[in-house]
Amino acid sequence: VQLQAFGGGLVQAGGSLRLSCAASGRTSSTYVMGWFRQAPGKEREFVAAIRGSGGSGGSTYYDDSVKGRFTISRDIAKNTVYLQMNSLKPEDTAVYYCAAASTYGTVRSMREYDYWGQGTQVTVSS
Repeated sequence: VQLQAFGGGLVQAGGSLRLSCAASGRTSSTYVMGWFRQAPGKEREFVAAIRGSGGSGGSTYYDDSVKGRFTISRDIAKNTVYLQMNSLKPEDTAVYYCAAASTYGTVRSMREYDYWGQGTQVTVSS
């Protein structure tokens, strides 16, 4: 499975960006798809995740720091997951990574994810 994240950029505080993550290879609609971010000097942290098809498919999860501002969604036909980011703050500045997990766990732990994209830079100016 290969993941390619794009859509990052420079935006002023209060602005919006939409990140996309395109999956290719032996993907599955049942995979959990997640977004993580890593700011300079900090550890990578969970941002949002969405479950795959089947069972509680489509359920979404967010870190408290982005709840109400960010929305994760996926287009299974296009093998793409999106992260719509609104009301951006300078503290959202980070490299954003998409990831895929073949099994369902807490969805918040990096260790659960089997595949990672290369990251896309998001910079929010004050």
